[in-house]
Amino acid sequence: MGELTRYSLKEVARQNGRDGAKCWLVIQDFVYDVTTYMKHHPGGSDLLEEYAGQDATRGFKDFGHSSDAKKKLKEFLIGELIEEDKIDNRKKKRGNVQTNEAVATKNGKRRFLSRLCGNCA
Repeated sequence: MGELTRYSLKEVARQNGRDGAKCWLVIQDFVYDVTTYMKHHPGGSDLLEEYAGQDATRGFKDFGHSSDAKKKLKEFLIGELIEEDKIDNRKKKRGNVQTNEAVATKNGKRRFLSRLCGNCA
């Protein structure tokens, strides 16, 4: 694999799938453009839209994707996070240990992924 383009979390956030923007996700510090995959995602486009422009690592891992899904993900790789954002992201994750209920709620509403997961009820 050659040199990957580096993106900041701020740049990724602008690709949130809204108003004609592409749909980018961060998974384990790598940036993926899943715009063309939205209609083909087995779980529906809503799952991807929920994490558009954000770090989707936890959602990706929690859902338990198959090895085939992980291979498929490589097709959408466009870059990686800049080093500073990798470090900041890891700090946030370590300091942000939450209960299932806290993770399942955002702005007082249950998140889409939590509605699919019986463990988050």
